[in-house]
Amino acid sequence: MAQVLEFRLPDLGEGLTEAEIVRWLVQVGDVVAVDQPVVEVETAKAMVEVPCPYGGVVTARFGEEGTELPVGAPLLTVAVGPAAPTGEAEGSGNVLVGYGTSEAPSRRRRVRPTPVATRGANAGTGGDCTPHMNAGTGGDGTPAASAPCAASASSGAHPAGQRGATAASAETARQNGTPAVPGTTHAPVAALHAEGPVPVISPLVRRLAREGGVDLRQLAGSGPDGLILRADVEHVLRTKAAQSSRTAEAPGPAASAVTPSPAPTSSAARAAGIRVPLKGVRGAVADKLSRSRREIPDATCWVDADATELMRARAAMNAAGGPKISLLALLARICTAALARFPELNSYVDAEAREVVQLDHVHLGFAAQTGRGLVVPVVRDAHARDAESLTAEFARLTEAARTGTLTPGELTGGTFTLNNYGVFGVDGSTPIINHPEAAMLGVGRIVPKPWVHEGGLAVRQVVQLSLTFDHRVCDGGTAGGFLRYVADCVEQPAVLLRTL
Repeated sequence: MAQVLEFRLPDLGEGLTEAEIVRWLVQVGDVVAVDQPVVEVETAKAMVEVPCPYGGVVTARFGEEGTELPVGAPLLTVAVGPAAPTGEAEGSGNVLVGYGTSEAPSRRRRVRPTPVATRGANAGTGGDCTPHMNAGTGGDGTPAASAPCAASASSGAHPAGQRGATAASAETARQNGTPAVPGTTHAPVAALHAEGPVPVISPLVRRLAREGGVDLRQLAGSGPDGLILRADVEHVLRTKAAQSSRTAEAPGPAASAVTPSPAPTSSAARAAGIRVPLKGVRGAVADKLSRSRREIPDATCWVDADATELMRARAAMNAAGGPKISLLALLARICTAALARFPELNSYVDAEAREVVQLDHVHLGFAAQTGRGLVVPVVRDAHARDAESLTAEFARLTEAARTGTLTPGELTGGTFTLNNYGVFGVDGSTPIINHPEAAMLGVGRIVPKPWVHEGGLAVRQVVQLSLTFDHRVCDGGTAGGFLRYVADCVEQPAVLLRTL
């Protein structure tokens, strides 16, 4: 006789107590294997897949997509077949989300787009804002688990039928003289999304569509291969709001000549806006930034530096063969050398003990913008890594941030943060310190500017460096000395030879 076992949301570690269901990977009636991922959840730290420790037939699911569940709440029930002689059903015992489980079956894999390289001097430095594509659910929030699509997705490419349908949609639009406007509906697009997953750029976009009553299967995405972006959904929501407003303001046939249309109330105007819940990663970031601003008396100093020699040094390293060295890796190497000279900035404040705790290791965080919001992956023991090792680790963590596969351990424990906001095309910034750290170094874009060099005016590659620091751990002299040393290493990379 089959035994029905209940699988509950496991302990996620890192002090996490709840998670939001992003995407179900199985449906009622599906057969699952031991340690097969059954649901994708988003916590305040990362988005991970939950493996089920039992093998059998799914008999029930608890919670719709977008629902938040506490740790210990039921996720699903599985009929595992005849009971074992000991009275216990055999399971893997691996219930920690995404860690320590056996290899997941290859028949279900998420479709990810090919990363697009960032242009400019700051390319590949961890600030890339390319979001990940989550194409595992339909526009109505139900999983799309057809076998042909799953098989095609396992190869890492878009299904051939989807590519063909996208091409047919574009060809039909050209023949009919109809422009492919984001958010518009075309028959070929409806046919494209009638079967299989809808390509949506992130869970946030899917949530916006669900809350606004937008059918994603009727949208022509403006992204690559018809990818539906947030701007597409917001365009439809604005259009619907404008149509509703015009309908409300239009007077009836009998009353148009006598009674004017009443103006919408302020509460109605507020209700017409797009509301984005502050939860998950975005909510955790908001809480941490608010706490940082409340508790840390921060100050900022900045300096312009001539980065021409640093750019030449990097070009020479890459011309010599071997793995390419990123600019962020060189800046990280400069930071670790500067922290060795000014350890006050590699610390945190223990408010209860009223003590400043200086650390003997550097776990370097770097800001990365993703489709799910700002995240700060952490490079462990950055002070013990060379430029090649730092480059490889930055690349790995950046890709994990894009695809939403960072683990909680890779997002916590930083002691100092490097923020390369130059990838956004800006020169300067006064960032908020990543609590409970004591400082953050900001790097602007590197651009040609007039500069006095060797007594004459020349065009040089100039960058603005800014340091935001906790004034409780040091005074302006220490912060200024740190920033000046960083600028000296940027202008004359040979200065680093003293610490290599």
